[in-house]
Amino acid sequence: MSIYSHLQKRDAPPVTLSTLIEMKAAGERIACLTAYDASFGALVDAAGMDLILVGDSLGMVVQGHDTTVPVTVDHMVYHTRCVAAGVGRAFLVADMPFVSYALPEQALKNAARIMQEGRAQMVKLEGGAEQVRTVEFLASRDIPVCAHLGLTPQSIHKLGGFHVQGREESAAREMMADALTLQNAGADIVLLECVPTALGAEITSELSVPVIGIGAGPDVDGQILVLYDIIGVTPGRKPRFARDFMAETGSPLDAVSAYVAAVKDGSYPAPEHCFS
Repeated sequence: MSIYSHLQKRDAPPVTLSTLIEMKAAGERIACLTAYDASFGALVDAAGMDLILVGDSLGMVVQGHDTTVPVTVDHMVYHTRCVAAGVGRAFLVADMPFVSYALPEQALKNAARIMQEGRAQMVKLEGGAEQVRTVEFLASRDIPVCAHLGLTPQSIHKLGGFHVQGREESAAREMMADALTLQNAGADIVLLECVPTALGAEITSELSVPVIGIGAGPDVDGQILVLYDIIGVTPGRKPRFARDFMAETGSPLDAVSAYVAAVKDGSYPAPEHCFS
């Protein structure tokens, strides 16, 4: 038994993929947040989070790199296992790091490690139509997959920086096509990062699977942020879509709880957190 079990919401049923699909159908907003260790995993879970992502963003906010590229599968297994020790209710997703899913067979081996050793319930991978064969390969072997479109941080050197994606009509149409193709290939969730509000709303209305946004406007099914951004400990410039809930509340648990409440009641994201 985890030493963090006193913080876990054992009185509430665990969130499953079916729960998230039902929430989309009911129009109930899905609250998501990152975590990287057992203590914060327990705190985020206790605040009522629906989904926790062990993001390869740990490369930047924990390890101090400029990008997520240096993160390895071993890092993801370790941090996911740590977070899992603190979580009792939320659905646990973990990123597959840079070039760990370049080929379907490689993706299967690494996803199995992240789920078996790390105890993740779903893996997330970046990319559009080029990932269809991998998503099909994993989904056909009962591995839940979250597809990540828009700004894909692992491609940052090719993209040339952290820029909003999908503003041009051709790029928006390509992203919509990719989202539908990945859903049809077996993706169970689609995450959109840094896309215009109108495009986020359009993709969400077309897909039957939950769509989670980070800088994708208020009309997606759920919101996700980086934990360190909402508790005010990220150094340097913050992303436009970030909101410091710690400054409004004064304690980490209250900050995370306020974030959940703001996602649920629709007050986050506000217009200043969105892109046109």
